[in-house]
Amino acid sequence: VQLQASGGGLVQAGGSLTLSCAASGDSFSIKVMGWHRQAPGNKRELVATITSGGSTTYVDSAKGRFTISRDNAKKMVYLQIHSLKPEDTAVYYCAADPRYTWSPRYWGQGTLVTVSS
Repeated sequence: VQLQASGGGLVQAGGSLTLSCAASGDSFSIKVMGWHRQAPGNKRELVATITSGGSTTYVDSAKGRFTISRDNAKKMVYLQIHSLKPEDTAVYYCAADPRYTWSPRYWGQGTLVTVSS
């Protein structure tokens, strides 16, 4: 399975952004997809996950401003971020797990989101 993330860029605080992740290869085996992010100097952290059936989970810091969605037919997963804050600046990674757990086996290359104040 290969994952290709895109959609990052420079955004002003208060703006919105949608990140996309395209899956290829044996993507039919994927049960859960998700997004992590890594801010400068910080560890990579989970943002949200979504199962093949559409069930979502969010970390507390992502509730309210982040929306994860998935298009199984297109093999895509999305992350909408609203009301962007400078602290959202990070490299965002999509990931996938072939099991109904969250210990991702596959990772995309990351897309950089920079939020200016």
